[in-house]
Amino acid sequence: MNSYKCCQPNTSKFKQVSDLSHLLKLVGEENRLKLLCLLQQGEHCVCEILEHYNISQSLASHHLSDLKKAGLITNRKDGRQVFYSLTKKGQKLTNSIFSL
Repeated sequence: MNSYKCCQPNTSKFKQVSDLSHLLKLVGEENRLKLLCLLQQGEHCVCEILEHYNISQSLASHHLSDLKKAGLITNRKDGRQVFYSLTKKGQKLTNSIFSL
């Protein structure tokens, strides 16, 4: 059993497995995956996201907040508009996911 070092508690590999599991759960949700797909095409304001996916503002806000906390997206304000885009981490992840 010593050959399975990634599965042993209190190792850096064990933490990586845990972090990866959390990330996969996060992006495995259909609406979040759709948001990442849209943002892979470039920056979008919330109003465009709502129109594109026909989801409620509260649901979009919830998913965008989760993706932002994970470091996959960032936002900027321009007046009353909020624009979202992928971070470098988000770009790397979406490139991997959508090239499958």
